[in-house]
Amino acid sequence: MSVPQTHDEAVTAAHRLAAELTPGAIQRDRDGATVIPSDALAALDASGLLAVTVPATDGGPGLGPRTLAEVARIVAAADPSVAQVPQAHFLLVDVLAVHGSADARKRLFGEVLAGRRFGNALAERGGKHAQDLRTKITGGRLDGVKYYTTGALTSAWIAVSALDEQGRLVLAFVARDAGGVAVDTDWDVIGQRATISGTATFTNVPVEPGLRIDYAGAYQVPQQLGARAQLYHAAIEVGIAGAALADTRQYLRTTARPSTEAVRYGAGSAAEDPHVLHRYGRLASRIRAAEALLDSAARTLEEVTLTPADADAAARGSLAVAAAKAFGSEIAVEAGSELFAMCGTSAAAAKHDLDRHWRNARTHSVHDPLDWKYHHIAAYELSDISPPNHGQI
Repeated sequence: MSVPQTHDEAVTAAHRLAAELTPGAIQRDRDGATVIPSDALAALDASGLLAVTVPATDGGPGLGPRTLAEVARIVAAADPSVAQVPQAHFLLVDVLAVHGSADARKRLFGEVLAGRRFGNALAERGGKHAQDLRTKITGGRLDGVKYYTTGALTSAWIAVSALDEQGRLVLAFVARDAGGVAVDTDWDVIGQRATISGTATFTNVPVEPGLRIDYAGAYQVPQQLGARAQLYHAAIEVGIAGAALADTRQYLRTTARPSTEAVRYGAGSAAEDPHVLHRYGRLASRIRAAEALLDSAARTLEEVTLTPADADAAARGSLAVAAAKAFGSEIAVEAGSELFAMCGTSAAAAKHDLDRHWRNARTHSVHDPLDWKYHHIAAYELSDISPPNHGQI
């Protein structure tokens, strides 16, 4: 396995992986959690892309947000479920880079550089919200039940959020194959099916002291962990939007028939329908805008760096990403719907699986509420209120 060392090498590797993922994307969507996408994930792990953000001081290429966003967008256009599997992996690489001990960095970054992936167990069900945690570490032992555990099923390590003996939020890295770790495939959703983000149960799992991080402290200082994690999510949405537009173009050029009304007007093909032309041109322009906003947000994070100079710098990065994520999510959902308005009833045939774009975008877009992102942007612009310092913005 070769780790890309430059932005261009990483983009080339992403295109190579995307070409490998594209032929099986429809079947993986149809299979959902009933079939673990082992071949696709093996290709991801072997691509070298998992290590692109490992700091140079730890043996990696130390590539930044612009590279990460472009890689995620390219892979998501091929299969957004596979693209989402390492989303938390890259967050956890960032957490280790800033807050990991020397021993933890040496050990875990060594794993990443060898092509091994982190999964996450950060959210729970049954409480007032997903971060209302009941998972605990007591006497060096971890007990709890998690859900939305994207990537955990096939990972080498799982990062688990928990409350310690003093009720403080910590992050513990445990081996996927450790005794007491069980990950289920109870993932039944309308989109992003192949992420298999089901239930993970931890029963009396030993936690090594050196693999335990004060996660509460990470968000008590100016940080960009949340912004960089959200940038990856934004890239997934923009990738979905681009894929929906590409499929719309292909279907209009090769398969769609003009509506009866368009023929009466004089259109010889669906692509000559004036209303189709209007919708396509409008959508293409909005997707280009989403891509530009994503790139602008990534460049802002490059300037701010993973350890921002102060709270104002951190706010600037977070809000830039909030705009890209909110707008990109809206455009992805729009693109998945507009596809059918332009291509007509025949495009809704199950054999084409074109509805996966809308289902994937709709499912992924509610990961974090868009309204709150627009709220924080406006509060900052109108009242100088900084966004909250947490991992969702």
